[in-house]
Amino acid sequence: MVGLMAAAKIRLCVDQPLGPGQSVPLSVAQAHYLFGVMRTGEGSAVLVFNGRDGEWLAEVSEAGRGRGALACRRRVRPQVAGPDLWLLFAPVKKARTDFIVEKAVELGVARILPVLTERTNSERFRRDKAEAHVREAAEQCGALCLPEVAEAAPLDRVLAGWDPSRHILWADEAEAGAAVTLAALPDGPGAVLVGPEGGFSGVERARLGTLPFVHAVALGPRILRAETAALAALTLWQAARGDWR
Repeated sequence: MVGLMAAAKIRLCVDQPLGPGQSVPLSVAQAHYLFGVMRTGEGSAVLVFNGRDGEWLAEVSEAGRGRGALACRRRVRPQVAGPDLWLLFAPVKKARTDFIVEKAVELGVARILPVLTERTNSERFRRDKAEAHVREAAEQCGALCLPEVAEAAPLDRVLAGWDPSRHILWADEAEAGAAVTLAALPDGPGAVLVGPEGGFSGVERARLGTLPFVHAVALGPRILRAETAALAALTLWQAARGDWR
């Protein structure tokens, strides 16, 4: 078993429950990746997780053309809860939206909420595509948790239904040049809000400024692109309130 663990270099995100002796059928894409791309076969070691049952050492029990199965051997990491951090962002161009989703997973976000603003100017947000990027990013970065991806919704509607106990860190481009500080942000569940290219409209800014659970912060002396602002704000929150402390 020790030798099998040492040989496990591939991680797969699966949908099935995981437990001792559990058989895990592979999708066509997973079978192609394992057997066609990675050239593995029966007896090969694979690490599997599903976002619920921790990470398990598994062994290829069946390998075929476009099909296959794994057998769980033992759990190597228990499931642990990640930081209670959400990301609200206005979708931008496809490649940059994909980048934001990928990095949100790497930075430990629990929920991803795309919001539609007056200046949102992007291709249609595809929830299924974003969920696929979540799984791929989790496989690569060693994450055990899979953030939920919500359907894109108007910012006004999201704010109207917001739980005020979850405070929002608003990456406000108008604050560029001010000191970066999270001292005023209360402990507890949080969220990061990043606007579209061109920033929020005057009406949106006025609305955000009246909400007691929204806290505007600067992200340094320069105005950042949307995807850079998302990474910077998430990093600040994790360092001050999350699991980086």
